[in-house]
Amino acid sequence: MSDGPNLTIRREWPRPDAALIARYKDIPTGWVTDALGRNGAMDYQIKPVYPFAGRICGPALPAWVRARDNMAVYAANTVAKAGDILVLSTHDWTGSASLGDLAIGMVRNAGCVAVVTDGLVRDIEGIEDVGIPVFARGISPNSPFRQGPGTVGLPVSVGGVVVNAGDMIIGDRNGVVVVPFARIAEVADTFAATREIEKKMEAAVIKGTQTLPGGFEKTMASLDIKWV
Repeated sequence: MSDGPNLTIRREWPRPDAALIARYKDIPTGWVTDALGRNGAMDYQIKPVYPFAGRICGPALPAWVRARDNMAVYAANTVAKAGDILVLSTHDWTGSASLGDLAIGMVRNAGCVAVVTDGLVRDIEGIEDVGIPVFARGISPNSPFRQGPGTVGLPVSVGGVVVNAGDMIIGDRNGVVVVPFARIAEVADTFAATREIEKKMEAAVIKGTQTLPGGFEKTMASLDIKWV
């Protein structure tokens, strides 16, 4: 006898509007983590699984699967909306892949623009052909079953970060960052100032005139330093 449902699926949730998502399109993940108090990045082991030609940016479609199962992956396709990013929690399961090229192709066909998982994937050549970015902990030829249990649209933990449905997911070659839904606009409002600061610092570094970050001397003066 089952102790609970095979699947628990949330049907609807709010997502950031297209204009707000667009504000993140060209923003490095480092700027985002700085705006989040130098936080928000998933574990460093979650990275692109094939040569990466672009960035990912969109609202989270979170799902959880138990070890060696991917039933919730397909269930997520039933509630996916165009532009979503499937964020799959496996609780760091590395005994088998949780998605292969065909599953990822179906995720793409459902409207998702990327996949992020703390587990493993398989069929790397086919994944490249599918064409959407995939971030994972690694690759294994071992395959999963399709039985459940699992959840879709409920909170998950991936790479040490809690992901809720509708949170903003940003990824590049440096990793993946999660912006809580309630802070998406607030974080976006920091980008203009950060862009100007970065532009000035980069110009000074390239010119060879800057050896310290801005305000460093003031910080040093506030510290109790023992010179020897």
